[in-house]
Amino acid sequence: MFSKDEFVTRVNKTKQKMQEYGVEVLILSNPSNMCYITGYDAWSFYVHQAVIVFIDEEEPVWIGREMDAKGAKITTWLSDSHIISYPDEFVQSTIKHPMDFVAHVLNDLGQHTRKIGVEMDAFYYTAMCHDRLQFGLPDAEFKNASSLVNWVRVLKSDAEIEYMRKAAFIVENAMQAAYDKVDVGVRENEVAAAIYHAQIYGSKDFGGDYTSIVPMLPSGKYTASPHLTWTDQKYKEGDFLTLEIAGCYHRYHTPMARTMAIGKAPDFVRDVGKVVNEGISDTLAHMKPGITAEEVEEIWSNSIAKHGYVKASRLGYSIGLSYPPDWGEHTISFRKGDHSILEPNMAFHLMPGIWFDDFGIEITEPLLVTEDGIETFTSFNREIYEKPMD
Repeated sequence: MFSKDEFVTRVNKTKQKMQEYGVEVLILSNPSNMCYITGYDAWSFYVHQAVIVFIDEEEPVWIGREMDAKGAKITTWLSDSHIISYPDEFVQSTIKHPMDFVAHVLNDLGQHTRKIGVEMDAFYYTAMCHDRLQFGLPDAEFKNASSLVNWVRVLKSDAEIEYMRKAAFIVENAMQAAYDKVDVGVRENEVAAAIYHAQIYGSKDFGGDYTSIVPMLPSGKYTASPHLTWTDQKYKEGDFLTLEIAGCYHRYHTPMARTMAIGKAPDFVRDVGKVVNEGISDTLAHMKPGITAEEVEEIWSNSIAKHGYVKASRLGYSIGLSYPPDWGEHTISFRKGDHSILEPNMAFHLMPGIWFDDFGIEITEPLLVTEDGIETFTSFNREIYEKPMD
């Protein structure tokens, strides 16, 4: 867990951002942002919960289910008086809603007439959440603060970067475990199991955490759709597959994708793989602080255009702390129109996959922006791996 000083710094940066948004009270529903501000870490996001930051109060308030309050006391830096729980009668009820309880707390605290920011586009902030808050706080002014804390999270501390380095170690081991397991007659789910074992085992010195996205490993024609998971089909000689996985350490993710084949890869796979690898090298060589996310995408697009290729989807996105269902931070994307400027201590998943009608190639790199360039978190071979046949 991080030091209290680091959490206080995060809260102060959040308050600074709240001033920019014109927000006096911030209600967080995104479990990633709740953890970032308080350290709260539990699989309790299937019920409604919140962390509330007040512009003029030093310490946030955690509100959640009664049986989860002990978890908040164990995992957060908050004092007991700032951990408030609601009884089980609010859980999945058609009569009472947890946001009724949140509204009641804010009324009691005299916060009912303030400018309140809510995460309108968070996965865990539902239409009903918003409806009940508005009903319970009719005199408040609500503002969309969906990515407020996400943007605070973009710049990583040294401690966060160290967590991501450990996650990188885990993802390399998990990818190697997949390479070792894939073989003729092996089922796809067995490869997924090998990946999970490596992800959770971690190393002899530190353990791994569950990842926000499950292993994605389509094969053959299904590689045209990158987000397929696994089946119980058996591999056969000549199959090729893409593997997109991550390592996770204390909720910090370092994702990576590779493409492999059982035996010799088809020529069309090898040819596109060469183009992708050349594009990665060109892009990494020109990335540095001061350029924009749009310029990163332009470098890549110009590189693959020399070979007649176009990639319609974004080239990558910011990464760090996350909970299911996504390991992206939902801030910076490498694509046209994103004028965000790269700064030291930003972390990204460079995602130069190319997908066609009947196959796809994924070779990606997690990276850190440094003072004078970039550093890849991993050193795993990018070439398309062709598993030798006996």
